[in-house]
Amino acid sequence: MAIIKPFRGLRPPKELADKVAALPYDVMDVAEARAMAAGNPDSFLHVSRPEIGLPDDIDCHDEPVYVQGKHNLNEFIRRGVLVQENQDCFYVYRQRMGAITQTGLVVCASVDDYQSGVIKKHEHTRADKEEDRVKHIDYLDANDEPVFYLSRSCGEVEGIIEGVTNGHPVYDFISNDGVAHTLWIIADVTLINRLVVLFDAIPRLYVADGHHRSAAAGRVRELRRARNPQHTGREEYNFFLTVIFPENQLHIMPYNRAVKDLNGQSIAEFITHIKTSFEIVPANETVVPHSRHHFGMYLDNHWYHLHAKAAIVNEADTVDRLDVSILQNSLLSPLLGIHNPRTDKRIHFVGGIRGNEELVKLVDSGEYAVAFSLHPTSISELIELADQDQIMPPKSTWFEPKLRSGLFVHLLH
Repeated sequence: MAIIKPFRGLRPPKELADKVAALPYDVMDVAEARAMAAGNPDSFLHVSRPEIGLPDDIDCHDEPVYVQGKHNLNEFIRRGVLVQENQDCFYVYRQRMGAITQTGLVVCASVDDYQSGVIKKHEHTRADKEEDRVKHIDYLDANDEPVFYLSRSCGEVEGIIEGVTNGHPVYDFISNDGVAHTLWIIADVTLINRLVVLFDAIPRLYVADGHHRSAAAGRVRELRRARNPQHTGREEYNFFLTVIFPENQLHIMPYNRAVKDLNGQSIAEFITHIKTSFEIVPANETVVPHSRHHFGMYLDNHWYHLHAKAAIVNEADTVDRLDVSILQNSLLSPLLGIHNPRTDKRIHFVGGIRGNEELVKLVDSGEYAVAFSLHPTSISELIELADQDQIMPPKSTWFEPKLRSGLFVHLLH
């Protein structure tokens, strides 16, 4: 059963919320982060991406980066950019992006639940990224960025949240990318206790976005347990910052691919080889796949429809029938030599929010030879696969809108 816990959030005053709020650390590179934070000393990127204030040639994984992050967090607290709540609370966080609205409950989830499998994952983590998050969290002494979780819908939970959202929010602003962000506080002890009981009856939570932060929270707990001879299991480091959304509100975008070369083949040879597994049809316009097992391919200034032939689709296998698996197993690996997409430097993953225009840009630049647009993985596919303790290929899901960092922080001490 899912354990959730209220916490004393560290958050900005209302008048600073829009200045502090920042995109997650892993959706931009260092140059983009510097540009986003330029001229804004209150941007949370100074905490989540502290290397932006250090020399350009510094390794992002060097100790001075983590030390700088802790220093910047302390400065935010000293300057009143972040102020800690005087009591344990839950929060309700709503985002609106065009026609998409998602409203989640901000809580602390349990490391024990993650390690025991109550919290289900669907991706492997990379050792280097996980180690980076372990150091970042441990030096900060805080979960500075929330993990994005989903749960099965629960009518009473959603009813409580709807009641809260009928009240006055503490934040309500629109970020530069046009996404609206609204936050309410749940300080009523009766409501908090009822939500704890309701989640205790929910058998599973699912990682939507944040596998590395989840795994890092577990490792930080083990580090701190080893350092603490009076460990009880109730310390703040046994819990980590999470926003939980009901499954019926979430929106997955595709995670597209671009590859640097054709693995020694000419364009004509490559197209001939594709025909073994896919029906290929030239297109007169950008191809946005409209159904499962339909792909777009951009090659040599032209778009093509690719339809997987029935012989390569194994509908009986939860993983193999995913479009990301079909593309990987029947094209990227055998034809382009991308055997390990987690480590191969010849493949680049493009989040769906960037649109197919980004695929065209990459290929037309000459840096990439071919790009593929995919149909998005569904929420039901994610849940079914996770329930079976299966793992998706890397970069199978792209959730939008992205949670903003800096609106609530969980201190570990």
